[in-house]
Amino acid sequence: MGTAKKIFTNWRVIMLLIFLVFAYFSINGGIAVHFFDEGISIKSVGENSSAALAGIENPSTKLSPLSREKIISVAGSQITSVQDYYQAVGKLEDEQTFKLITNKKSYTLLANLDQSESIDNQLNVIDLGIKVEDVPTSNIKKGLDLAGGTRVLLKPVETVSEDDLDLTISNLKERLNVYGLSDVVVRAASDLAGENFILIEIAGVTENEVKELLAKQGKFEAKIGNETVFFGGKKDITYVCRSAECSGLGPQRQCFQAETGYGCNFFFGITLTPEAAQRQADLTDQLTIVTDENGRYLSEKLQLFLDDKMVEELSIAADLKGRATTDIQITGSEKGISQQEAMSNTLQEMKRLQTIMVTGSLPVKLEVVKMDTISPSLGKEFLQNILLVGVLAVLAVVVVVFLRYRKIKVVLPMVLTLISEMILILGFAALVGWNLDLAAIAGIIIVAGTGVDHLIVITDETLRGEKLTDWKKKIKNAMFIVTGAYLTTCAGMLPLWFAGAGLLKGFAFTTIVGISFGVLIARPAYAAIIEQLLDN
Repeated sequence: MGTAKKIFTNWRVIMLLIFLVFAYFSINGGIAVHFFDEGISIKSVGENSSAALAGIENPSTKLSPLSREKIISVAGSQITSVQDYYQAVGKLEDEQTFKLITNKKSYTLLANLDQSESIDNQLNVIDLGIKVEDVPTSNIKKGLDLAGGTRVLLKPVETVSEDDLDLTISNLKERLNVYGLSDVVVRAASDLAGENFILIEIAGVTENEVKELLAKQGKFEAKIGNETVFFGGKKDITYVCRSAECSGLGPQRQCFQAETGYGCNFFFGITLTPEAAQRQADLTDQLTIVTDENGRYLSEKLQLFLDDKMVEELSIAADLKGRATTDIQITGSEKGISQQEAMSNTLQEMKRLQTIMVTGSLPVKLEVVKMDTISPSLGKEFLQNILLVGVLAVLAVVVVVFLRYRKIKVVLPMVLTLISEMILILGFAALVGWNLDLAAIAGIIIVAGTGVDHLIVITDETLRGEKLTDWKKKIKNAMFIVTGAYLTTCAGMLPLWFAGAGLLKGFAFTTIVGISFGVLIARPAYAAIIEQLLDN
């Protein structure tokens, strides 16, 4: 009892215990353990969707996983899994009003058909604009390596200023949010040569259209003749319709057979600023009216340009001559080998054009340097393999250390110290919202490896000359070696912080944080514990 009292009253051990308590609360968000929780939480909410119009907010990327809103019931059906949610939504009828209850509030939603999914006009597919996931069991955020998703590395095609780079990042974030992708990380990165990059990680999703959406500058212009009427973005466009009431496949002649397959038309409404509407009125006032078999139109067409390439020409009705109309309709078309493919391509192009009109063009042109996609199922396999390897690594350490010292009072504190270091790393990651990916886990493995090395140094220095009584000198010598190794490792990690355009930043960050917790908190506590155990 005297030895235990000395151990738990030592200030280094007390500090370790305090940090472990804080780490536990950071990971679990409180005292209760959420490992066996059931249900689903809201991952993202699409702009102008039924859910957004009902007042359901898109979760902030800064929000901890356990703080996300959880869905309890949909139209009276209790929801305990993702499958329950989609079954409940599948039973809804078009234009049906129903209640969606969460752990925070009750909402009234209007169900609408999703035209992009109901492409054969026969499927009754309701889209509320909500992406859901199983409720998280902790506040630890899993990166795309473990949750599945897409990583895109973009590079400006020309040298840009820091302000332009920041503006581009803000624009990309807005595009992804408008497109319905909110669980994303968009950050600047650079390599050792000073090249600037933009790294985007979209965990938990696999979107085929993300590459094109991000790489294109998205410069949108509408011209009459050689004069620009309006640009994409909030400067000239105040509203872009994305709901089923005023957007979708063309109400007339939706699809048609072309020479190489099929083609389909789309439409959506936009609202111009009064200034842009006046520019249109001034330009159309100078045009003449022509009459053909289809009706009366103005002599010039409204030409739509995307990235300086004309994508569509729209006839201007004669009654718009000289009128400052703020509400206009944009139309376009796309093709495909089959009618189903044509409809899908048309709706995808419509969504892309809507997004660019909402966000405006990027300040710089970007090119895709690297793009990786990992399926969620593969991410789960990665996580299972990592846990298995972790357990085997701990067992291997136990066996080797026991064979080396033949003393359980050395093996047990060493293993508990290693586990406490990992808990401290995970607690810090949960606190700052750091995504745990394969690079970060590799950093944890490095920390565990250096931890074993340092603990063996401390133990050997303590056991060396065991009959001597100057324990403080032994510990001081051991910690001097440990501190030297710590500084060397940190120096080696700093170049990796910038190497590979920031792709190794997670590895460097986790390693530095982990060994800092070890050297400053966990390993001194181990030295105090081993001193008391061996002294007795």
